[in-house]
Amino acid sequence: MSDQPAAVTVYGAEWCPPCHTAKAYLKSRKVDYEYVNIDEEREKGRMVSEKTGWTAIPIIRIGEEYILGFDRPKIDAALQQNKLI
Repeated sequence: MSDQPAAVTVYGAEWCPPCHTAKAYLKSRKVDYEYVNIDEEREKGRMVSEKTGWTAIPIIRIGEEYILGFDRPKIDAALQQNKLI
């Protein structure tokens, strides 16, 4: 296992339907991702919110890009740019 951070991270919560959609979509594309439940890992949630300026979820990090919400075209473009699909 590598010490490198996951190429894809989904910051979300269990009560968030778009978060479940984003995770299911990544799984359907066979993209490995790290899931950060911001209700359980509040510090990580606060850090990503400060970095992006966003308070809504999901926030999806793909490579160095952050995407707010389940935005399939942006997700696909970022996955392709990072050679993950």
